[in-house]
Amino acid sequence: MLKTDDFEDITRIMLGRDVNGSVYYWVAAYYVDGLLIDTGCRFTAHELIDYLENKSIDVVVNTHFHEDHIGANKLVQEKFDLDIYAHPDSIPLINKKAAINPYQEVVWGYPEPSETKPIPRRISTRRYAFDVYETPGHSVGHVSLLEPERGWCFSGDIFISENQKVIRPDEDVYQIIDSLKLIRELGSGKLTLFTSIGQVFEDGRKSISSYLDYIDDLRKRVQELNQNGLTPEEIRDRIFSRESQLAKLTNGHYSILNLITSLVDGLSASPHPL
Repeated sequence: MLKTDDFEDITRIMLGRDVNGSVYYWVAAYYVDGLLIDTGCRFTAHELIDYLENKSIDVVVNTHFHEDHIGANKLVQEKFDLDIYAHPDSIPLINKKAAINPYQEVVWGYPEPSETKPIPRRISTRRYAFDVYETPGHSVGHVSLLEPERGWCFSGDIFISENQKVIRPDEDVYQIIDSLKLIRELGSGKLTLFTSIGQVFEDGRKSISSYLDYIDDLRKRVQELNQNGLTPEEIRDRIFSRESQLAKLTNGHYSILNLITSLVDGLSASPHPL
């Protein structure tokens, strides 16, 4: 399923596998002035191609290599004969068959390998210029794009909500903190966050600050309980009472426990002042 709406000069393209009229999980791609940011999942690739048929599309950027962001890469390349850019660390993972979990295969499908090029530090369109920033934490090879004159920031999966409770086991919450601190300091005017789940945060600096306050409070609580000898599972249950339902649906791939474990693992590292 595909649906679109507009925000200023940006088109938000919501994509998700339709099963009997219901979508498992929506992801967002964005189109602005000939630039396409991410291509959704394999199951919606043909719908995206049909939508782009009458658009002027010049270049594609993948914010990172995950299967819900690169699923139409191959078809887009074949149809429009254009370059796709990604962080160098993402390129070898985009260029080969993905290793994904059963739930990911059901929700998003296996993306076909596609050729990508190292992303430059700036992507220019006819009317806009987007600065590219490395923002690891959610994954290696993750980038965010900022149009400094308009304050548009396409942040991929580095920011989801002001109180995110579940993460993947390969995410590093302290890298996420550092990446969000970087984004918060970009530019001096308005900062609007366009996220990979389609939510738009019009006061991006405030939203990032709210998340950083939330995660710092959580870190302090985790640190105290860890010092008292509690395991990550016990810390999770003490703070959140129970595990997220999403953990059951993903066989633990997305879970509160992953967040607690990441916080515990980083306690012995150098402090991350917020």
